Amino acid sequence: MPAAPTLRRAVDGVLLLDKPAGITSNAALQTARRLFAARKAGHTGTLDPMASGLLPLTFGEATKFSQMLLNADKVYEAGVKLGIQTDTGDAEGTVLSVQPVAVIETQLRAVLTRFTGEIEQTPPMYSALKRDGKPLYEYARAGIELERAPRRVTITELSLLAFQKDRFTLRVACSKGTYIRSLAMDIGAALGCGAHLDTLRRTRIGDFDLSGSLTLDMIESTAPAQRDTLLAPVDALLKGFPKLELESAAARLILQGQPLRLQKISEDCVRLYGPDRFLGLGQWKEDGRLWPKRLLDSSSLAAPST
Repeated sequence: MPAAPTLRRAVDGVLLLDKPAGITSNAALQTARRLFAARKAGHTGTLDPMASGLLPLTFGEATKFSQMLLNADKVYEAGVKLGIQTDTGDAEGTVLSVQPVAVIETQLRAVLTRFTGEIEQTPPMYSALKRDGKPLYEYARAGIELERAPRRVTITELSLLAFQKDRFTLRVACSKGTYIRSLAMDIGAALGCGAHLDTLRRTRIGDFDLSGSLTLDMIESTAPAQRDTLLAPVDALLKGFPKLELESAAARLILQGQPLRLQKISEDCVRLYGPDRFLGLGQWKEDGRLWPKRLLDSSSLAAPST
C-alpha cells in the first residue's frame, strides 16, 4: 500500500539551518519542511550544492519576510585550489587547464590586497543570472559563452586563514552579489597559475551566524513535539528595522489596512507591534502617514521577540 500522505500544519518561524555540502538548497528546504510538517516554507537566498553553512529558512508567516536578507552582507570561508582551472570555477566543473604552481605566501598576500575594498567583478557563466529570460548556466551547458558586464561589489575583509603550496583558505566578508567563485578565479589569474574554488562555507548573513544554527540531523534527533522550540520568531529577520509599539486602537486600524498619522521615527520601514504581538512592517510615505507594508495574517498568533 502507498504511504499515507504527510499531514501539513501551520507553523510560523525562522530556522537557521547549517546546510550540508552536496545537496541543493531546495532539497535542504524540503527536508526541513518535512521534519516540521510545515504547510508553507521558503528560503532567504540559496547556497550552491557544493557549499555548506548558514541557510536561513522561513515557515508560515515568516515567508512574507524572506526577501529581507537578500541585500545583507555575508561572510564565507573559502578554500581555493591553485594551478587548476575549471569551466564552472569550482570543484564540480570540468578541468580546462593545469599549470605549475610556484606561489609563496608573501606573493599571495600582496595579491589579496588588490581584491579588498570596492572592486569590479564579472559574474561567472555558471550562474543563475538571466539573459533573455534564461539563466546563464543554461547557455554555458550548451557551450555558449556570453559577454557579461562587470559589477561593482565590496570586499570588506579578505583574510588568509591557511596556506599550503597549492591551496589556501580565505575568510571573505562581502556585499550582496559577490561571486566567491569569480573571486577565486580572479586571484588565480593574478597569480599567473589559475585557480578554482574547492570548498565554500557560509558563516554569517547580516546579524546571523553559524553559532545559532542547526543541522538536519540535530533537528531529526529532536522529538517532533519539541521541534517548534528550535525556531526563531517570525520577526527575527527584521531586527535591523526600528521597533514601534502601537496601542490597541492603532493596531486594529493598521491591520485593517488604514494609515496612521504618527510622529515619524524612521526614513525606512518599522517593525510594528500591538500590545501582545508582532503585526508586521509599516512604512512612512510622502503624505507623512504610516502605512502598512507587509502584515501578518490577522489569525496568526506570532508573539513578539525581544
